Amino acid sequence: MSASQRLICALTLTLSSHSFPPRTLFSLHHHCRLLLPPPPSTFPQSSCSVNSSLQSTATMPYNQRRGQQRWKRKTIQNRSSHVMRGASAAAADAIADTLGGLSIADNRGQINVPSTSIQFGSVVVQNSTYTPGQKAVWKPKSYQTVSGAKPVDTQSLPGTEGNIGNQSNSAGATSTEKSSAVLSDVFIGNLFENFHVDNSTYSHAQIRATFYPKFENEKSDQEIRTRMIEMVSRGLATLEVSLKHSGSLFMYAGHEGGAYAKNSFGNIYTAVGVFVLGRMFQESWGTLASKKQADFNEFLEKNRMCVSMELVTAVLGDHGQRPREDYVVVTAVTELGHGKPKFYSTPEVIAFCREWRLPTNHVWLFSTRKSVTSFFAVFDALCEEGTATPVCKALDEVADISVPGSKDHIKAQGEILEGLVARVVSRESSKHMEEVLRDHPPPPVEGAGLELGPCLRDICAANRSDEKQQIKALLESVGNSFCPDNVDWFGRGGGDVHSRNADRSVLTKFLQAHPADYSTSKLQEMIRLMREKHFPAAFKCYYNFHKANSISKDNLYYKMVIHVHSDSAFRRYQKEMRYNPQLWPLYRGFFVDINLCKANKERAAEIAKNSNIMNSVNGSNDTVGANDFADEDANLMIKLKFLTYKLRTFLIRNGLSILFKEGPAAYKAYYLRQMTIWGTSAAKQRELSKMLDEWAVYIRRKCGHKQLSSDIYLSEAEPFLEQYAKRSPANQALIGSAGNLVRSEDFLAIIEDVDEEGDLNRDRRAATSLPTSTTKEAVEKQEGLIVFFPGIPGCAKSALCKELLNASGGLGDDRPVQSLMGDLIKGRYWQKVAEERRKKPYAIMLADKNAPNEEVWRQIEDMCRSTRASAVPVVPDSEGTNSNPFSIDALAVFMFRVLHRVNHPGNLDKASPNAGYVLLMFYHLYEGKNRKVFEAELFERFGSLVKMPLLKSDRDPLPDSIKSVLEEGISLYRLHVGRHGRLDSTKGTYVKEWAKWEKKLRETLLANNEYLIAIQVPFEFAVSKVLEQLKEVAKGDYSTPSTERKKLGSIVFAAVTLPVTEIHNLLTNICQKNSKVEAFVKENHLKETLTKAHVTLAHKRSHGVAAVANYSQFLNRKFPVELTAFLFSEKLAALEARLGSIDGEKIDSKNEWPHVTVWFGQGASAKEANTLPELLLQGKATQVEINPPCIVSGTVEFF
Repeated sequence: MSASQRLICALTLTLSSHSFPPRTLFSLHHHCRLLLPPPPSTFPQSSCSVNSSLQSTATMPYNQRRGQQRWKRKTIQNRSSHVMRGASAAAADAIADTLGGLSIADNRGQINVPSTSIQFGSVVVQNSTYTPGQKAVWKPKSYQTVSGAKPVDTQSLPGTEGNIGNQSNSAGATSTEKSSAVLSDVFIGNLFENFHVDNSTYSHAQIRATFYPKFENEKSDQEIRTRMIEMVSRGLATLEVSLKHSGSLFMYAGHEGGAYAKNSFGNIYTAVGVFVLGRMFQESWGTLASKKQADFNEFLEKNRMCVSMELVTAVLGDHGQRPREDYVVVTAVTELGHGKPKFYSTPEVIAFCREWRLPTNHVWLFSTRKSVTSFFAVFDALCEEGTATPVCKALDEVADISVPGSKDHIKAQGEILEGLVARVVSRESSKHMEEVLRDHPPPPVEGAGLELGPCLRDICAANRSDEKQQIKALLESVGNSFCPDNVDWFGRGGGDVHSRNADRSVLTKFLQAHPADYSTSKLQEMIRLMREKHFPAAFKCYYNFHKANSISKDNLYYKMVIHVHSDSAFRRYQKEMRYNPQLWPLYRGFFVDINLCKANKERAAEIAKNSNIMNSVNGSNDTVGANDFADEDANLMIKLKFLTYKLRTFLIRNGLSILFKEGPAAYKAYYLRQMTIWGTSAAKQRELSKMLDEWAVYIRRKCGHKQLSSDIYLSEAEPFLEQYAKRSPANQALIGSAGNLVRSEDFLAIIEDVDEEGDLNRDRRAATSLPTSTTKEAVEKQEGLIVFFPGIPGCAKSALCKELLNASGGLGDDRPVQSLMGDLIKGRYWQKVAEERRKKPYAIMLADKNAPNEEVWRQIEDMCRSTRASAVPVVPDSEGTNSNPFSIDALAVFMFRVLHRVNHPGNLDKASPNAGYVLLMFYHLYEGKNRKVFEAELFERFGSLVKMPLLKSDRDPLPDSIKSVLEEGISLYRLHVGRHGRLDSTKGTYVKEWAKWEKKLRETLLANNEYLIAIQVPFEFAVSKVLEQLKEVAKGDYSTPSTERKKLGSIVFAAVTLPVTEIHNLLTNICQKNSKVEAFVKENHLKETLTKAHVTLAHKRSHGVAAVANYSQFLNRKFPVELTAFLFSEKLAALEARLGSIDGEKIDSKNEWPHVTVWFGQGASAKEANTLPELLLQGKATQVEINPPCIVSGTVEFF
């Protein structure tokens, strides 16, 4: 039987059970000859053999009218009617096997849509698409009026019609038309619903695109810096530093592998990325660009590679500065293969990029102690004012190797520099880099001067009405040599893009199926762990349109996006990897191709055999090699951002919502808190506060109540900053760069008439008679105070509140203290607190209720702003666990206390049948934050933190019986929540299990009564400690308990500090021997005004940043300093110094005359002491020799 006869017979079987509307969708000649679909694709190496290939949508209704056969695919609402049985199902399969190429169209003439034709024998099939209503897409104002770009007809979408413009995607049109029916919602839905997992089901997963794992540093930045310096100093590693261009992550794996953003694909972000990357090829290769683009795609596909880039553009929203050019910079190259992804080293990345003429970043290598310590000193010197020019200049001077990027940050993006990324790499990196630079010289640029067509900004400006229109125009402009298939953006058949979303149970079936290879088993292991531990992540599955011609009932293809919602997931996963080093890392930008298939016995045996071989090979490759770093050092990395960037993005852009919604007072509180967290110097905070207050008035006056969009905030911020910078050199340094006004080379030449070194009291004789206060100013009494408790029932907050209420003298001031017990308040508790605050705005409120989550903390923050109050959290002190701020020991004590309560107002006591469940519920409200993260967030929000002692430090370990019953309860709680959510434990599937556990809990805790009492600190001691800390907060004497806060501000100069007591003793000895000196010292009160003493080594404004940074290798080292003479004039006095050596290396000062300034008079400045030798030659100064010289011990420090 011929193909056409088989088709007619198959159709006849379906006609009796359907009625058909008269709408014409597409025409077929009754003598048509059908093309057979291509064979299905299989797995590489360990693939599944598939014997059938379903290539069609569901059957289509039929009507006979005027000699034509008229067809229509039924709507999704009638999905069930498309599931055929018996002979009809067999006929449907026959049609599916031969109609894979047919597409759907509406030829009523209502929509003018260009269409293409596919010829099946002598029959022409029309293929058209309808596009929904257009959606406006923002475009920066400065790019609205352009030339050279024409609007694109949005009714003709790529991937459905094929021929687009003079560089069309015609290659992708054929495959699109051939598979449009294949990927209909109805068809794939039926295939998936009928795909059941059994013993012959295999899953095959391959990572398609990924970026470096996101490793969260648990140590402080200072600890990481110290470890980096130590590793480089011992010859174990090299420090690699690169510029952080301000853009977004873009990953490219070839035209079939796909283009990806951080957590998505098939959108405007990836379309812009493809266009910009394509333009980079045109600029680099000129007339050879099309061929090289095709070769590049083929290379990535053949070798299964992914290239990650920073996409820097002005059309996707503002960052710190609108870039001058739209470009990409390659940040990673990854071989995906069939095992764990292999990331290229930076020398390999540079070699790869120079081979393909792709843009590279600026990289510096530091392989000695001197250079690595100098690097961190450079950053510390420039952190508050650094821009691209001085930063790059200073790093070039101190680095061992500097490799300039092919894209110059200053020319392409501008002066505003986001930051630097520093990480430890192999100690062989320097040698490898030198070889690469020798063997791979910078490639030529052959596209310069060629007409490349409309640029990105022109195209987006000319196609502003709809996102699809912009995407289509961009992909069309790229050309089919680089982007021959647009299905990731528009799907097959021109349907709704959202139709690519697959059923959620794809993930379940993927995990249930046998892994076809080692990679699949490791990915399954990762996903199972993340789901079991309830990590904040989503596993989104989509249809893989690139595999349309390979889909059948036993062979399904999907794309999975692993989207991590919170950085806490990376921290928690990192800890899991410590327990199980064989786990694969959790990557950023994580995309996986998935294949579900059936295999017969022979093929299953072959897969199992290959899988065992791959397991042994890949398993050995996953282990740490002998030359690798230890686990704790393998991913040492630190990001260092500059204040000039953070000013724009964090303080201006991110503060817009607070400014417009909550007002200037809330905005001021926001930016002050941010600067406190960053450790911004007091002087810089004052300057920024003045500028930001002026900005708030300016933008609210200009925009009224309509909030300025963060995407275009620079349209208003840049002119404001430019005008502000014009007012003074200090403002220019503060802003960094705005418009074309500020020249960065002038920044380090600004010299103010102040004693920057701060050793001497400016107000001399008058100041000496005034007492100097050594205590901090108390908190203003016009403000109230809210004391709240992020804790768990049983943490003794109510008992503590009673003691605080009855404390003699309150909190050390005259403000009244009141308490509101949550268990006695009906209705909204925090609303009641706010009402009481308004009645008594100066009072101290003890909020006697557990405040366990960020939602409550935000309410308290809002209350503080609206009622002029400060807030202080009181938390039970505990070590915590890897994922919870409270330890199991603390939880046991809380439960023990609750189960000893009687007649509790909140009915949570020994009589409560589910008391254990309630405490587990509270305990899990904190899940996902370890103790350090928990305390840091509270301190960052409220500026203080009071710890209530709970457990003795020398206590015995928790008995196994208690630990076991609590772990059992936690497991039961997770099962219960997984099935029933927040349903009470007295209901649901596990009622009997809960009752049994509650009884066991009580028995266990009662049996360990003496132990649980003995491990607690005395309550009176806990109360006294809390009261002591609260009084400090109320008085303003509070300081954060953290010991890791770095010195505020940036480095200004390097110096040798000297013990001031010994300097005073020396002056006394000189006075005893020289009456003229004695009279001078007494007259000018030198002993009172000299509070510190140092010898300046280098000053960044006078000698440059690198000169200061080079002393970092001697930081905190002691060495001898000889004081040889005392020189003084009418307004100046100083001690001449001769510097010694450290480890045999002479320490030299950049000043021509090393000295210790001990005094300067009215109208003079400390730096003028440098002129004393010249004044001596002129007879305007006196010198007294110190013989023998006085030798003191000095320490190298930064200030």
